[in-house]
Amino acid sequence: MFKVRKKNRLITYNSLGYHIVDNKLENRRKPSKVTVITPVYNSEKHLRKTIDSVINQSIGFENIEYILIDDCSTDSSRDILLDYSSKFDNIIVVFLKCNTGTPGKPRNIGIHLSTSKYITFLDADDWLEPTGIESLHNILEETGSDYVVGKTIQYRSAGTKIIGEHESCKERRAVSPFSIPHIFHHLGPRARMIRASVIKENQIQFPEMKFAEDKQFFIDVLTHCNTISTTKTPIYYLNRLDNQQTRLTNQTNIMQKTECNLKVINYIINKNLELEKEQMILNRLYEYDCIERFFATPHFQKTKLKRVYYYKLNKVLKTTKGLRYEFSDHFLQPINKVVYELFRQKNYKELEKLFEWNNKEKVKDVLIKDNLPYIISPLLEDEHKYIRIPLFAKFKEDYFTDDTYKLNFFVYGERRDKITEVIIKDGKNAFREYSLPVVIDESGYGRLEIDLNFLNKLPTSTYSIFLRYDEYMKINIRKLTKNQIEHQFQNRKFIFHNTVYSNVGLKIRRVV
Repeated sequence: MFKVRKKNRLITYNSLGYHIVDNKLENRRKPSKVTVITPVYNSEKHLRKTIDSVINQSIGFENIEYILIDDCSTDSSRDILLDYSSKFDNIIVVFLKCNTGTPGKPRNIGIHLSTSKYITFLDADDWLEPTGIESLHNILEETGSDYVVGKTIQYRSAGTKIIGEHESCKERRAVSPFSIPHIFHHLGPRARMIRASVIKENQIQFPEMKFAEDKQFFIDVLTHCNTISTTKTPIYYLNRLDNQQTRLTNQTNIMQKTECNLKVINYIINKNLELEKEQMILNRLYEYDCIERFFATPHFQKTKLKRVYYYKLNKVLKTTKGLRYEFSDHFLQPINKVVYELFRQKNYKELEKLFEWNNKEKVKDVLIKDNLPYIISPLLEDEHKYIRIPLFAKFKEDYFTDDTYKLNFFVYGERRDKITEVIIKDGKNAFREYSLPVVIDESGYGRLEIDLNFLNKLPTSTYSIFLRYDEYMKINIRKLTKNQIEHQFQNRKFIFHNTVYSNVGLKIRRVV
């Protein structure tokens, strides 16, 4: 036992290096329905809002066990925690003796101390929808699933957006996690609830890393789940308003992140999973983390030491030597396959040109050949000049008739039969998204009709128009002719125009 006096308060740490305030565990009542775990470090600005969002849950705070673990904060976070702990018996506050520099260890302590049937996580600067815990809890109770995930809405200075749309684009009940495309993308701790026995019986822990600790943890969780469920219900609000500099992720550079990703890759390979499961997991780690994100950093474009990037990627690719398959065959984005081929050929100049062009040219030329779309990269050699894309939609004409807007267009690509609807979406407000039916015939000719009575119900704003396919993927409708049409209906004006990226967009304005 270690005794330390902090602000006239004697803190006794156990042999594991933490202190439970007021011996709350000894007086704990019967197990609650859900345990919420929050790691805390210098979070005074947002901490009260975070805690209050748990206290005010519709499931009833008496049904929640709330464990907050402070990682040696130097601001007033500990005073805030002591204040709440003194008021609520089911708020369990834990102080760590030494700063760990990672949310992994605090979360592991929270898991160890938890007693509820289900566990969910909440970061100390985020907050929950008032019905969030009840929504997730009820789905798990009704389905018997091991895991459920709902909608996360990110708050930024530029507005709100949905994070990880694949995991909340539809209602799914008791399905295999491997039946959901991209389920291993966006593996943060937000908006999900897990059956505690899955974690504890399989001894799953967060690795104590500054980055990617949540990837490894939730990969482990998902591979041990028999079934999972998903919901479109908003659950979690991710705060990215003014905390960019203090976030641990932003204090970790791309090389450090890649080293962490490399540890996760080796961890997954050593698990000897079934072939299809390993492919699905590693595809995210190789393509998304070690190629797409790796070279897309502004630092790569600016630095003269690009060989450091090539050395690091080569280190990653060494882990693919013993795989039972060609890992690049499973890349989701064709451009990433081209990057990999250029790197493998040591054609670094072409690789650099590719990323320079990709970052610079927001509106890319498209070639249609045999009804398949290719983006054209004029800086590259002929072998890599044409890069396949899954789908491309091209504007034909639009007009107003009988208080109806009509849009005709063509769709090219082998996945056009997967298009399910049109989405009208406010890019600055995630709560404003509306779906409409669309007709696309076998030749790829598409028709959209929108009743102005429907549009008149939408708030005044600027909207993007997308075609949705494969459950949550989206493409715009490209319009190269710079013109717009408008129509006044009642006291509103509807303007269909070219966006800055040469796509069909919509502005709704009030007529004074």
